[in-house]
Amino acid sequence: MDAISFGTDGWRATLDTFTDARVRVVGQAVADYLADEGYDDPVFVGYDARETSAGFADSLAAVLAGNGFDVLLPERDCPTPLVAYAVVERGLSGALMVTASHNPPEYNGVKFIPSDGAPALPEVMDAVGSRLREPDLLPEAERGTVETVDVVTPHRARARELIDADLSGLTVVHDAMHGSGRGVTDGLLRAAGAEVVSVRDERDPTFGGTPPEPSAENLEPLVEAVAEHDADLGVANDGDADRVAFVTPARGHLDENLFFAAAYDYLLESDSGPAIRTVSTTFLIDRIAEAHGQEVFETPVGFKWIARGMAEHDALIGGEESGGFSIRGHVREKDGVLMGLLGAAAAAAEPMDERVDRLRSTYGDIVAGKISLDCPDAEKARVIDDLDGALPAQVADRDIAEVVTLDGFKLLLDDGSWLLVRPSGTEPKMRVYAEAESRERVDALLAAGRELVEPLI
Repeated sequence: MDAISFGTDGWRATLDTFTDARVRVVGQAVADYLADEGYDDPVFVGYDARETSAGFADSLAAVLAGNGFDVLLPERDCPTPLVAYAVVERGLSGALMVTASHNPPEYNGVKFIPSDGAPALPEVMDAVGSRLREPDLLPEAERGTVETVDVVTPHRARARELIDADLSGLTVVHDAMHGSGRGVTDGLLRAAGAEVVSVRDERDPTFGGTPPEPSAENLEPLVEAVAEHDADLGVANDGDADRVAFVTPARGHLDENLFFAAAYDYLLESDSGPAIRTVSTTFLIDRIAEAHGQEVFETPVGFKWIARGMAEHDALIGGEESGGFSIRGHVREKDGVLMGLLGAAAAAAEPMDERVDRLRSTYGDIVAGKISLDCPDAEKARVIDDLDGALPAQVADRDIAEVVTLDGFKLLLDDGSWLLVRPSGTEPKMRVYAEAESRERVDALLAAGRELVEPLI
């Protein structure tokens, strides 16, 4: 049980550690937590497209049913946001999702989704973690049922209600990266009227040799497909389709900060409300909000904090620079399927490149960048403590105007640029982020961040 460690988004590990026996221990802990908290409604168990995921899901279902809970399974591997929506739409006790998201195929993972459909907060995961034990199943006659249900149709109907756009005349290429968004995101876009070309849309547990991470370097096939089909937009999802990335004809991969700005701008054309963003996400959101008389609330990195902020402030949109977003009226979990539709709707109203050009012209040019530095998990807290006593008066020749300690150290500089250093919640790394008005300035800030942090590791 010592091998089971809940991080930012559940437990992930390589398959030599992530074993069926340990997965069953997690299932028992969730069953105990739900019973102790008085939940007795059914529990959903979802799974992604990895080779081992369906088997792990069956094991979890067996443990939950063995503890008296009725269990619902999807008809096939499915996106995490569809599971979160099913929890809320069906009034379930919660869900377990077997996924390692964007990690390579040698990984798998499991996350617990509470009854509100939002990511579990640390106190919930601590409560689950404190209950890890070997499964203890009821007699056969007292066990719950296991049923297979459709999760695609209800989510699609809700997405169409939230984003009532006619995409007729829009050509979109969808890149499922061989993950669980295949047939789901592209199906939603087709249902809204778009002409859709699907690529990397076959289930492949090896993800074609590329981790299902929709980063710029992994999206060249989508860039090529957008050009080949003279498409208006490219949409990509990660392995479990909770994140989204976009490709435009002029830019290729669209920085997720710029998509966030475009999405917020589009929503503000017909609605109002604040935005929630993480400390690592662009100040361009703040400029757009200010121009519309709205507020922006900053959170630590992690969608659980965005979800909490969205509830507290009735936010119109919440998002992070890594490609996770949700909007008002939906479950407070990042949803790459819904956001694929939102991005296409924004592009149908105004071509995405033109929208982004207009935003940059109106609010100023903003460039962002980040690097990762290897750092053992056991050393992260020490590095942050040491950094507290090592902060300089200047970074890359600019004075530090303010230090924000919401998540690591965010150094706001007197020219409006910033540098952020924080520990990764999912990998043995320190993250260094920067934002400024030019690529050269961002590169200088990242170099200064590296010089500041590397000696401390």
